[in-house]
Amino acid sequence: MDFYDVINNRRTIRDFVDEDIPKDALERIIDAAFKAPTNDHLRDWEYIIINDKETLKKALKTVPKGITNEELEELFVNWNLNDKLQQECYRNAVPKQYRMFLDANLVIIPLLKEKVDILHPENLSHLNGFASIWCSIENLLLAATFEGYGCSLRIPLNDEDLILKQELNIPDGYFIPCILGIGKEDTSKPRNKQKEIDIKSRIHYNKF
Repeated sequence: MDFYDVINNRRTIRDFVDEDIPKDALERIIDAAFKAPTNDHLRDWEYIIINDKETLKKALKTVPKGITNEELEELFVNWNLNDKLQQECYRNAVPKQYRMFLDANLVIIPLLKEKVDILHPENLSHLNGFASIWCSIENLLLAATFEGYGCSLRIPLNDEDLILKQELNIPDGYFIPCILGIGKEDTSKPRNKQKEIDIKSRIHYNKF
């Protein structure tokens, strides 16, 4: 794949087949993550790889394992999800929040060394580190696509980050931006249709 093939083929994948990821491919993917821009030139990031299913089950024990149709409809209302295509994406995604990690070949936990209180920043500059690790995560997603793998992603909710820290022995002072599942896509499962964006309507020269 060339660069734009990688960009165009990257999708959030929640259905996987049982196929191992070679260690050298995984290390190339993580190495790409460390090539991302960093706010302080130090790349204060760590990546935990979980490939043991029992460890994974303990770490994700508070992630919801399902949702009723009634709860899903209530979620649409509470989150103001009115677009039909957007709703279809959520109908596919929300019920798979636990299984998409359990079925993945492995799970990756990115960590950011927290030098400021990210959830209560004093100014915009205090979010520079947070922005940087998301650049790192995007590199990882693109590298995984290039290697032929797909990734799922979840932002920890409620006490999920606390459970992760406890079960994985994560030291104090590290922030968990997301949980990533990675594996070979199950291509027998349909992909959600993505919203088409008219790029020309979103580009503004000199002023809005």
